[in-house]
Amino acid sequence: MEMPVVKKTVVINNPQGMHMRPAELFARLAQSFESEIKVIRESLCVDAKSIMHVLTLGARQGTELTLQAHGADAEEVEAIAHLVDRDFETDETLSRGRSS
Repeated sequence: MEMPVVKKTVVINNPQGMHMRPAELFARLAQSFESEIKVIRESLCVDAKSIMHVLTLGARQGTELTLQAHGADAEEVEAIAHLVDRDFETDETLSRGRSS
């Protein structure tokens, strides 16, 4: 059985771009997938599960990235796109903000 390949385009809206904290959240979520996940910016293609690789993209606000997932759970890559769309806010960071 052939594994699906799923591609999803996202735009970095965070004013600070994808700096260390967002890259860590992004890579940690990618690591939860069984699928191989790549992030593509123009001619650069890196492993989404590596914080350091993600940081090498230099993704500033307005940067368009393509997520490419290949594997059994590739269809679920939408969760990573959703994290980017929410400017890297997680349920944990949102609840922390409400309590202060």
